[in-house]
Amino acid sequence: MKLLTLSFLLMTGIFSVGSLKTVNAQVKYLNESKQDFDKRMQWFVNAKYGMFIHFGLYSQLGGEYQGKDIEGYAEWIQANADIQSQEYALLTHTWNPKKFNAKKIVRLAKEAGMKYLVVTTKHHEGFCLWDSPYTDFDIASTSMKGRDILKELADACKKEGIKFGTYYSIIDWHHSSQYRNPEGKKNADHWFQVAIRPEKKQEYIQYMKNQIKELIDNYDTDILWFDGDWVNWWDMESGQELYEYIRTLKPSIIINNRVAKREEFYRDFGTPEQEHPATGLDYYWEACYTMNNSWGYKKSDNDWKTPKDIENKLEEINKKGGNLLLNIGPDGNGIVPAQSVMILKEAGKHLKEKK
Repeated sequence: MKLLTLSFLLMTGIFSVGSLKTVNAQVKYLNESKQDFDKRMQWFVNAKYGMFIHFGLYSQLGGEYQGKDIEGYAEWIQANADIQSQEYALLTHTWNPKKFNAKKIVRLAKEAGMKYLVVTTKHHEGFCLWDSPYTDFDIASTSMKGRDILKELADACKKEGIKFGTYYSIIDWHHSSQYRNPEGKKNADHWFQVAIRPEKKQEYIQYMKNQIKELIDNYDTDILWFDGDWVNWWDMESGQELYEYIRTLKPSIIINNRVAKREEFYRDFGTPEQEHPATGLDYYWEACYTMNNSWGYKKSDNDWKTPKDIENKLEEINKKGGNLLLNIGPDGNGIVPAQSVMILKEAGKHLKEKK
């Protein structure tokens, strides 16, 4: 997810509480009528509650680097500790989450009352949780080679009747098309506004399309959840074109608004982060929240929400017409923190009692 710094908030102006826009988002794509669009979104509307999973190379660091606790979101540690790509890539030599148990995680989601799941298949670091022929920076470059944890999750979701979703970052700090600090000066935002080499933009877009097609073909993903749309080089035209390409691959899929520019694009659903609107919105939406303060696993972060906090948040969001996507961050061994498990189970128990 995004690293929320004051400079970034001021620069974008898109995450101030209460500033969430209300618009008429019922536009046509691929000749889809409003009736067909509403039908496609119906399971999402009925779901109301989902699990977010942030998991990648950063998980093994737990928010620490070279003996220091690094401030900020754990999944942003490469940026926060200013780790160069070649050095960061060495983490593939030690990443071995052999205790990752997809069946157990999906059963936890079901016990909590969740109806869908979204996992970070490629975060901003560029590391892919599946064996992709389009990059060597993936699970096949680790000791987990030969194991397909995305298929394990997708299969477990199908067995338990839970919709399977995949997060994919538009930003890629590892890809040769992109580079930081274009002005040659270190500043607070040079990891946010990663630049792209103009002559490689189309090459990178094709790289994304190839990998997105893999996620659809290999895992039959029901949701594509994008992030990183704030970079200057990613424009509305590119986002809308990618949106329409994805719909040709799987017409029934649903896609979040960050595929384009989230402050202008509202199809298929909006994604307020760590906040939700004071009133309802006139388009489909989902609020995503952490259970503590970080998305990825962070050893020092023990500021947990209570089960009651989760129950109240879910109830309030649902009453306003939105969904809650609640995050867990497995550690470097692939284990979901015990506190996360307790919170989800306890909240789930109370939610069932209310029905």
